[in-house]
Amino acid sequence: MAAADQAVRDAEADALFSGLENLRGLVLAVSGGSDSTALLILAERWARGLRKSRGRCPELLAVTIDHGLRREAKREAAAVKALARKLRIAHRTLQWRGTKPKTGLQEAARIARYRLLAEATTHAGYEHILTAHTLDDQAETVLFRLARGSGLTGLCGMAYAAAVPVGTDSAIFVVRPLLSVPKVRLQATLKAAGLAHSEDPSNLDPRFARPRLRALMPHLAREGLDARGLARLATRMRRAEATVEFAVAAANAALAPGPWREDGPIVLPAAQFRDLPAEVGLRLLGRVVTYAGDEGPVELGKLEELYQALRTSQAPLRRTLAGALITLRGERLVVERAPPRRARRAGGKGNRRFTKL
Repeated sequence: MAAADQAVRDAEADALFSGLENLRGLVLAVSGGSDSTALLILAERWARGLRKSRGRCPELLAVTIDHGLRREAKREAAAVKALARKLRIAHRTLQWRGTKPKTGLQEAARIARYRLLAEATTHAGYEHILTAHTLDDQAETVLFRLARGSGLTGLCGMAYAAAVPVGTDSAIFVVRPLLSVPKVRLQATLKAAGLAHSEDPSNLDPRFARPRLRALMPHLAREGLDARGLARLATRMRRAEATVEFAVAAANAALAPGPWREDGPIVLPAAQFRDLPAEVGLRLLGRVVTYAGDEGPVELGKLEELYQALRTSQAPLRRTLAGALITLRGERLVVERAPPRRARRAGGKGNRRFTKL
């Protein structure tokens, strides 16, 4: 099939960006690679069509993040700026400054990228960031999480839209309009438009997990596990996820109705808690521990260990997890903020009552 036949047409782009037409503005995350460059030109065509048909469209701001990890990054950012200027789209290049970690570099870069994009979005007075994640990215994400033993939530892959908190009462929304589009079609779109793009060599670096998994995709596809199949799995997992969350909300209302007090314990009837389906009980416990504790998200493996102990223990149990103190005694399961670590250490021998997971 010719590249022109695979290119994303204007009518298809209108459908991909549908629902965004009434927003004030959009930040486009554009690195200069094929996917994000295609996002830039498709968004411009969509916005131009809106101006003709409606007289107005969202303002567009292209943002390129220079992570300071490659010499070519400045040249690539300059190329994006030149293309944005040609398309009459505002552009900013932001730099990730500071010391770079020696381990977990890609994850740290990802966190920094979203932080800088969120800051640019807030500064512009907008609320939405558009990224160029594709069908292939979705498949790789599912495969990556599957390899790491993720639960149901992880196997849902990336959502079309997701909120990124930027304060106590506000959020920025990341939208992925190209999530159903194969990468090859975006490359065809650029070829049809006569546009070049950059290539980040880290995308092929076998030191990183994603490139190694990416190299496996052709072999998996021959066995029937192609990008569409993995993305379809994510869609079905998302349906199951919504069903489980509905059941968790119902269990929450029945066993531990709110509002919960920040300075008080949350009490659940132990027998009814044990009778919940395992995934529902596990998630309800996670909610309660996260609310009562003060150490951030609960690690799934440790939560599963605690849940199993609560389900099977015939004796009183007292443990801490993620800054929460969990006590099982008789028919009461009590979850509350754990004493400060220093105070627990000062308890001497009495501290043996606590088992830190």
